[in-house]
Amino acid sequence: MPKRSRMSRALVRRETTAGYLFLLPSLFFFITFVLVPMFICIYTSFFDSNMGKDTQDVFIGFNNYKELLGDEIFLGALKNTLIIVVVSVPTVCIFSLWVASAIYDMKPALTSIYRVIFYLPVVTGSVAVTVVWKWMFNNYYGIFNYLSQGVGLTNQNINWLGDARYALWCIILILFTTSVGQPIVLYVSALGNVDQTLVEAAEVDGATNTQVFWKIKWPQIMPTTLYILVITTINSFQCFALIQLLTSGGPNHSTDTIMYYIYYTAFKLYRYGYGNAMGVVLMILIAILSAVQFRLGKSKS
Repeated sequence: MPKRSRMSRALVRRETTAGYLFLLPSLFFFITFVLVPMFICIYTSFFDSNMGKDTQDVFIGFNNYKELLGDEIFLGALKNTLIIVVVSVPTVCIFSLWVASAIYDMKPALTSIYRVIFYLPVVTGSVAVTVVWKWMFNNYYGIFNYLSQGVGLTNQNINWLGDARYALWCIILILFTTSVGQPIVLYVSALGNVDQTLVEAAEVDGATNTQVFWKIKWPQIMPTTLYILVITTINSFQCFALIQLLTSGGPNHSTDTIMYYIYYTAFKLYRYGYGNAMGVVLMILIAILSAVQFRLGKSKS
């Protein structure tokens, strides 16, 4: 027995060592490009820093964070970001689940076709997608103005991206169309892993489709739903490319998000310390919302 025990421990050590060696490349990139920049961001947020452009960094404590509380542009960007998250996350999840449920019962070939169609915006370059949407929202020859006037909703062209009343909602619409692809694919896979014996037993007992979904399918796809909620929330908080390419935060900062304002502050105004303070606030918000979602997801599973 002692000899077998020593052999078992040696085997565990070899397997553990091999596992860490396989993890080493990914671990190196994670530490180098995630953890180290994160700590640098937190550290620099306590300085009046322009990365050596004009003067040396000066330690100012929590002054950057105090300034954020009175920065109307930042507070507006925070409000816009929260609107994007509150609107896009539930709609993306609900729509994705509805579409996945609808196409799952189709023939496999049709299901695959629909998955490809919905996933195309995800794999298409953001610049190409943005160019198409910019043309559609054009206030002179865009398709939206053409359709709205054609059906009698408006009698004049609307500057969709240049009017503060519409610009943010246009961004949310574009973000929605580019965000549903992955959740639909994940939900189709999750529905395929539902225990069909339980579904068949419930149907034999006279359960309706609604009852089968909420009592049997929904609990089994909750882990997928939790993952989709967290990922969609993070992506919504990090909305940047659409803002930069379509509106640059305009008109009059009406489409500013935290991510875009961080970029503008750090790389246009060269206030790296102040921009990093915003990054820390954004990180805290994402962490809090993700923790709440995990807690709610575990309590319902």
